[in-house]
Amino acid sequence: MKKAPKEIIESFRKHFLRNNLIIVSLLALFFIIFYFTILRDLPLPTKLASTSAAQSTLIYDRNGKLLYNIYDKKNQIFVPLSGIPKYMQEATIAIEDRNFYNHGAVDFRGIARAAFSIIFHQQIQGGSTLTQQLVKNGLLTQEQTIPRKIKEVILAYATELIYSKNQILEMYLNQVPYGGTSYGVEAAAETYFGKHAKDLDLAESALLAGLPQAPTEFSPFGSHPELGKQRQIEVLQAMYQQGYITKTQEQQAEKETLNYKKISNSIEAPHFVLYIKDLLIAKYGQKMVDQGGLKVITTLDSNIQNYAQDSVAKEVDALPSYYHVTNGAALVTDPATGEILAMVGSKDYFDTAIDGNVNVTTALRQPGSSIKPINYAVGLMKGYSAATGFIDEPICFPDQGGKQYCPHNYDYKWHGIVQMRYALGNSINIPAVKMLELNGIKSMIATASAMGITTFTDPKDYGLSLTLGGADVRMTDMATAFGVFANEGYRVNLHPILKITDRTGKVLEQYNPPPSPIFGQKVIPEGVAYIISDILADNGARVMEFGDNSSLKIPGQVVSVKTGTTNDFRDNWTIGYTPSYLVAAWVGNDDNSPMSGLASGITGAAPIWNDIMSYLLKGKTPQPESRPPDIIQKSVCSDTGLFPSMAGGGVSCPTRFEYFIKGTEKENGTLTSGPTMVDKTTQDLPAKGQTDNLESKQETVYTDPTGDKYCLTCPHPTPTPSPTPTSH
Repeated sequence: MKKAPKEIIESFRKHFLRNNLIIVSLLALFFIIFYFTILRDLPLPTKLASTSAAQSTLIYDRNGKLLYNIYDKKNQIFVPLSGIPKYMQEATIAIEDRNFYNHGAVDFRGIARAAFSIIFHQQIQGGSTLTQQLVKNGLLTQEQTIPRKIKEVILAYATELIYSKNQILEMYLNQVPYGGTSYGVEAAAETYFGKHAKDLDLAESALLAGLPQAPTEFSPFGSHPELGKQRQIEVLQAMYQQGYITKTQEQQAEKETLNYKKISNSIEAPHFVLYIKDLLIAKYGQKMVDQGGLKVITTLDSNIQNYAQDSVAKEVDALPSYYHVTNGAALVTDPATGEILAMVGSKDYFDTAIDGNVNVTTALRQPGSSIKPINYAVGLMKGYSAATGFIDEPICFPDQGGKQYCPHNYDYKWHGIVQMRYALGNSINIPAVKMLELNGIKSMIATASAMGITTFTDPKDYGLSLTLGGADVRMTDMATAFGVFANEGYRVNLHPILKITDRTGKVLEQYNPPPSPIFGQKVIPEGVAYIISDILADNGARVMEFGDNSSLKIPGQVVSVKTGTTNDFRDNWTIGYTPSYLVAAWVGNDDNSPMSGLASGITGAAPIWNDIMSYLLKGKTPQPESRPPDIIQKSVCSDTGLFPSMAGGGVSCPTRFEYFIKGTEKENGTLTSGPTMVDKTTQDLPAKGQTDNLESKQETVYTDPTGDKYCLTCPHPTPTPSPTPTSH
């Protein structure tokens, strides 16, 4: 039965009303949620014309000594747009918001352009307009959330309804942070150049215009002033591309030497303080650090810091001028907790002649032979032992970057059979390269990364020179990695901050290391860490190269230590540790020019290391590492490292004791006695591929794990040494 038209209409009306009621209810719910999450606490754009109260961030050492007051009061001086050079205005627009005068509050083209650059060119570009940045810095927090971004867009549109473009640019240039206490271009001009904003030239304007994106990173007073120069060049290029300046003006400004005003703020441990500041900004944002009233208790010990700073300066200054060493650095940590006790980034932070403000402890440098313990640790994990004998003789390795790699030893000599203990102790290069060939580059990089080296990447990018220090590292990473040996195989990352509270006293973060002496992530076996530490603490294992009373020896103490000098003499390292202290020292030149005359890796960095470590250990009981239950001791032949009962051929040998991880008490080489083909002229084993001038003699021959052979009973004429040394 069909419904009447009136019934149909009534049914439609009911459905319509019901559906509308649902829609209206949903809209009402949406606006309620939108109001309480977005609109209710939305500040007024008129507040942009006023300044809010700010509190300084205070950085202390572990004992409550003030190291740095990030600002006493906000350094902000208003100047009208007419008092700001056109160059400064144009530089800011060119690098921050190229279409500022032509778009609304939000630049959708800029957002699309930034997305395209990020996706297709892997170049980070911002899509925010100057208005959005003004609102974000002046009215909102730095949190990266969708509600905060919505508020930013709403306030940006409201701001552009209230203020003209010139007023917005004026407010931006007067309020944006340029680093430290400097807010606004007038304060920035005074801080960096000691002049008024109206007197800035093109080069200075371009430098300042590049700072707001990352004031600490690009600061000429920061840890990496070279990044500020790179940023200035980017600004000048943008100004030229957008037609504000000519190519000649761009080039002249790039070449101009900027005369910076000297830092007047009192600052203790400047490299460490700026390192802490960088960490704070990365986590809490620039505004929170500059105005949030944070109180930061760090791990630094001012007494140790001052001693280390004096030691670096004293030892570098004491080196004869013909060594051409202008700078030094040192890092002191507690390996068990990762706490940084001292950070000396250069001989003198304020010495511009040596680029003293560059923090060498966080810079990329080559480690030389100080990286070798990681390679040998991999070897121990693969079943080799501290008694494994390598034949140290002239050798070339094929297919290393398309050419042969022919390493040489630091002393230009070859030493026959060298067991791992003495190869590492005396820092002999050829056994280390052979060890890496056996381990594989992939395994070494994996282990180094697990231990804390963050700079090693694709194994295909490296060759066998990796074990001699042929790849960049950071001292902070080396401290973490060597800390693994000190911590019985556990990795404990560096922790430079103990506690942070906000302006109300609320604890934002606190570091409380577990009371257990060992914690962290287990990255290498305990037995491996024990054997490496034992070798590095064995003065007898290094006496051939370093002598019995070198700077690596601290009387009455058990300290593991390794040196490293790059083959081009640009970096000289010493890193050593006990279970309680780790000290890394470096000398060199920040301009990367080579040193000269440094011998055996101990002339430059080792005295610094010895001085600081001796200070730390004075009056303290020695702390030898306890032997793990899987470590056993066995007698081995002193010459080959083989077990006397397994030497073969009934040959007797003088013996010594060596540590082994249970399960690795096996032969990694072989010894044979019998008829052997020798060169008639040299009476030694023939060269590879030699087929003539040979005769058979009864000889005893050792074959190492790589297959190379050495005749124990043959005479050994000394090969002509190479004029080119490599890492030690």
